[in-house]
Amino acid sequence: MKLITAHRILIGAGIAFFVLYAAIALARHHTTLGLVQAAVSLLVAVGLVIYYRTLKGWGSRPPS
Repeated sequence: MKLITAHRILIGAGIAFFVLYAAIALARHHTTLGLVQAAVSLLVAVGLVIYYRTLKGWGSRPPS
């Protein structure tokens, strides 16, 4: 397995974790703090998705 493959798997797991955390925060905490935690978690997940998309060309480039 290439290192970039493992990196993509870990980033994907991070995205899933933050989306799940946001869902749990919304379901359990019906307060302002719960909404803030869910919003921040979703922002982190979106950031990771953007980062994941930048990895598209990695692994196909010839080594320097």
